[in-house]
Amino acid sequence: MRIFIRIGAIFLFLCSLIVAQTSKFGIAIHGGAGLIKNLANDKEKEYISKLEEALITGYKILENNGSAVDAITSAIAILEDSPLFNAGKGAVLNENGIAELDASIMDGKTLKAGAVAGVHHVKNPIKLAKLIMEKSPHVMMIGSGAEEFGKMFNIELVDSTYFITKERWEQYLKMKDTLEKHGTVGAVALDKNGNLAAGTSTGGMMMKKFGRVGDSPIIGAGTYANNNTCAVSCTGHGEYFIRLGVAKDISSLIEYKNMSLNDAANEIINKLSQLGGTGGVIAIDKYGNIAMPFNTEGMFRGYYLSDGKINIKIYK
Repeated sequence: MRIFIRIGAIFLFLCSLIVAQTSKFGIAIHGGAGLIKNLANDKEKEYISKLEEALITGYKILENNGSAVDAITSAIAILEDSPLFNAGKGAVLNENGIAELDASIMDGKTLKAGAVAGVHHVKNPIKLAKLIMEKSPHVMMIGSGAEEFGKMFNIELVDSTYFITKERWEQYLKMKDTLEKHGTVGAVALDKNGNLAAGTSTGGMMMKKFGRVGDSPIIGAGTYANNNTCAVSCTGHGEYFIRLGVAKDISSLIEYKNMSLNDAANEIINKLSQLGGTGGVIAIDKYGNIAMPFNTEGMFRGYYLSDGKINIKIYK
């Protein structure tokens, strides 16, 4: 009798693994929200092409049974390497004409998180944030200390001039008020094992005071993930996102009020608007539903789910 019980238990366990491995999965990304309109056709194609590349890279990792954490790290790194976005190469410059980079990542399965702020030489801040999450007892490291930690694990460092593109330098000199001062990048994903993850990376705001830190490296403000609810990455005027705890608040509405992902995300964006903040979020819940609300003219965004095609949008 005991043998039959054990066989039955094993059968149920194997069935649960099969279900987990064939469940819905997917990834969503953003490249910043702001005053986006009337982009030239060739420029629009550039943005779409890079967003597509990031989506495909992350999706392939998920498709091959990779983790949500690895998928979003790889997707965000591609956007960090592109001069089109305000993260990594092409990041905006602070008051002193220097790029100061922030990033964070969170694993929805363990609730472990890693964040980095105010670094000047880390080629891919999202990779350093992941290292902090996985290899240190801390959540956040800043400045030179964060870079010293990265050196211990051979994180790729570059000269600070690497981040400065011709366009960003001209913006700095003219002190232009453009979209790119908010052009943060981020990604959220649900893997085949039902694990969620979120990550965000940014250069912050153009002409920010040196040492200023926005919401992107703040867990609960710009980034949050919990397997019980959803994964969220934010973009916009960071001070407002910090005050509202936007990313965690979306998760809390789902957890405590049993709201849908879409309703929760839209409610928080409405709160953001009432406070005077601008920006948007991308989010994916434990069922694979996607929400991407924003209150600006546009937001570079896209998603790729296991049951559909790549979907990329820029305008409302």
